[in-house]
Amino acid sequence: MKSLGSISSSNGRQSTTEENEEDEISRMAIASLQAREEEIQRKKMEVKERVELQLDRAEEESRRLAQIWEELEVLGDPLRKEVAMVRKKIDMANRELKPLGQSCQKKEKEYKEAVEAFNEKNKEKALLVAALKEMLAESERLRMTKLEELSKNIESIH
Repeated sequence: MKSLGSISSSNGRQSTTEENEEDEISRMAIASLQAREEEIQRKKMEVKERVELQLDRAEEESRRLAQIWEELEVLGDPLRKEVAMVRKKIDMANRELKPLGQSCQKKEKEYKEAVEAFNEKNKEKALLVAALKEMLAESERLRMTKLEELSKNIESIH
């Protein structure tokens, strides 16, 4: 009888060890996903900060250009060259802003896709962990049933 009890105790320890290992793997996977999520957030914030800096500069330039424009309107024809130069600068600023806006939209789309993928994988993992727990519980139940049968067989022999 003692040998059967030690077998049962040994199986319980193995199961606990396996569960601990699975929990550790799950924690490591979650930590990895969280690190990736934080990296995505950090990069998103960096892009936003750069875009905001560019937009702030562009707004400042626009204010300065508007002021210059008003002064030019007062002067009229003698400053056509300067007006043309300012218009070129405005056009250049607009050309620089367009790709920055597109880049920002692209990065936001990539971020949303990454979050979706993360959430789907997380759900998939949760389902797999639940299935694994069910399998382990069923395995333990079957082993206990078999041990009880063996124990009864041994007792009937004596």
